[in-house]
Amino acid sequence: QVQLVESGGGLVQPGGSLRLSCAASGFTSDDYVIGWFRQAPGKEREGVSCIERSSGNTYYADSVKGRFTIAKDNAKNTVYLQMNSLKPEDTTVYYCAAAKSWYCPGYYPYNYDYWGQGTQVTVSS
Repeated sequence: QVQLVESGGGLVQPGGSLRLSCAASGFTSDDYVIGWFRQAPGKEREGVSCIERSSGNTYYADSVKGRFTIAKDNAKNTVYLQMNSLKPEDTTVYYCAAAKSWYCPGYYPYNYDYWGQGTQVTVSS
């Protein structure tokens, strides 16, 4: 049974940093990717970043490129999202998701098979 558990959200001032974690369990092979999404109330879920477990290739949405960094620790089965230079518009719930694939399948939520429960990020002074 696959499980994804996010942690690391919280309140931070504009310009500050947070690191989100996504701990994955239940996978029996390396052919999966982890993506980060975010969804504000009344808006569609937005893809933020994706990393391929096997190759380590990373991808970013234009809205976060240069500010966010995704990384993995295969030994811990954990993926991190380092968020720097945070802006008030980054405020929302962040979700990690997994897709059974060797390659990141873009940012369509329906391409992902498993989801975490979400963690709130609030950027405010």
